[in-house]
Amino acid sequence: MAKRDDTDKRATGFDSWRQDVEPAARPEKKGRRLFRKRKAAAPEVEPAPAAKDAPEAEDEPEVEISRGGADRDEDADQDEDRRPARGRAPKKTSKRRPARVRRRRSRRSRSRRLPSSQARRWASTLIVLAVVLAVCVWGFTPLSERITQGLDIQGGVSVVLTAKESDGSTPSTSDMQTATSIVQRRVNSLGASEATVQQQGTNSILVQIPGATDADAAVQTIGQTGKLEFVRLDEIGDADALLKLNAGTTDVKLEDGTYTAFMDGSYVESTTVVQASESSTGTYEVDVTLNSEGAEIFDEVTKELAPTNGRIAIVLDGVVESAPAVQEEISGGKVSITGNFSSEEAQSLKTVLDSGSLPVTLSYSESRVVGPTLGQDSLRQGVVAIAIGLCIVIAYLFFFYQGLGLLTLGSLSVFAILYLGLLALLSHFGAYTLTLPGLAAVVLTTGSAADSSILVLERFREEIRMGRSIRQASITGVKHGIKTSLDADAVTLVTAIALFAVAVGSVKGFGLTLMLGVACDVMTMFCFKAPALRLLSLKAIGRRPGFWGVAHDLEEAQRAREGHKATAEGVGGVKGGEVRA
Repeated sequence: MAKRDDTDKRATGFDSWRQDVEPAARPEKKGRRLFRKRKAAAPEVEPAPAAKDAPEAEDEPEVEISRGGADRDEDADQDEDRRPARGRAPKKTSKRRPARVRRRRSRRSRSRRLPSSQARRWASTLIVLAVVLAVCVWGFTPLSERITQGLDIQGGVSVVLTAKESDGSTPSTSDMQTATSIVQRRVNSLGASEATVQQQGTNSILVQIPGATDADAAVQTIGQTGKLEFVRLDEIGDADALLKLNAGTTDVKLEDGTYTAFMDGSYVESTTVVQASESSTGTYEVDVTLNSEGAEIFDEVTKELAPTNGRIAIVLDGVVESAPAVQEEISGGKVSITGNFSSEEAQSLKTVLDSGSLPVTLSYSESRVVGPTLGQDSLRQGVVAIAIGLCIVIAYLFFFYQGLGLLTLGSLSVFAILYLGLLALLSHFGAYTLTLPGLAAVVLTTGSAADSSILVLERFREEIRMGRSIRQASITGVKHGIKTSLDADAVTLVTAIALFAVAVGSVKGFGLTLMLGVACDVMTMFCFKAPALRLLSLKAIGRRPGFWGVAHDLEEAQRAREGHKATAEGVGGVKGGEVRA
């Protein structure tokens, strides 16, 4: 009977202890609100008074496990930190975790693995970019030699020629290509170094000759039609012109349709400039060598005119340069053009004859002459303006963004190296010439690059203030900042393309330089700004937020979280009171 009484006493003591503890150990289905209440009430539970008989107190855990072990295992799965009031840890259970807990842990393990792979990818991007930058530095050094300078910087003559057909109509595409090629050969034959000839639009040709000082002389040489014709004097129907020629007048203009040429300049094989043998004033003449077919034609004509001392007019662009009399049959295809030419005039005529006749008529619509001193002064002033602007922008960024200003400084440096490398590459292939309007485009795109950095950094800090972690803000903030920058660059790019496609002359160079700057800015955003900021956000920014200028943003985010938490707890307390009521 005594043993039965002890058992009943132990069971009765356990039942009373269970009634005191069970509300804090077993949560109800009402969820978190009631769970918080139990957590607050748990410390108030006092352990059952120890029995006077020590062995009975030691036997209590066995009774507790045998009767309430399953319930305590479920409580441990929900919250391992909450234990019964007696402080004993629950035994491990083989019960499988809920699917929600497994998914949460799986996401945590993936989040721990992702930064390492992403960091390797970002670091690889920066390494490849460093190699490209090294090649660019090697490519544009020294700048004065690797980047072609325009006439407004190094001085020279710039001429815009307008082409038209003999009837005044717009020339065809093939005629413009032929005319551009002929003008290019004429400019090259003048001995000008780094001269450029470019077709612009449908009927314009831009000619730039560095070092030249006389625009009229350049136009006369390169814009001359150069149509060489050989005409028998007895086949000219212009009576006034015949009277002048018989009187010994030179440079007589023949009207179109009043004569018929028996041979033109297409039969010319080569030309040379020599001093006239019969001249006492030091004049020059141009000796023309005809090809075999032209020599045969010229031989037959001179054979007919030799008995009567007939004359052959050598006509260039409708003007009779000379009209010598034929004394005897001329074979071998050797012809001399005389006309009291000076050395420069004879050389210009040789250039025209060598390049062939133009299929169109060229007239210059614009010409500029720039001295080398003025051009270099303008270049120096432009470089100084760029340097001052960069210094002001960088100082502002360091003041406002503190350590993140280093990222902007690096972005501008990468942008400048890529920009100069691209300009040097295009200059090497003759596709780019730096002019003063192009220098203005460089200043404009440099400001756009700084603006892109500001957008990315400001969006990064805004994401932190919204409550995101530094690492997450570096991903989402950079993504949204680059999207905004791309929208702005797209507008600038459309304007630059329009200028490049429609404008002529230096304005066209402005559009091209602007397009190249936008391309370099986009490359800098994706290859430097994004990976560099994300790498810094892994550890560096989080360790020293004050240096990187995000400490205030983190404090603001913390205050916002505390405010939301206080609001949520207040709302939960009101609802809990209603439930208790």
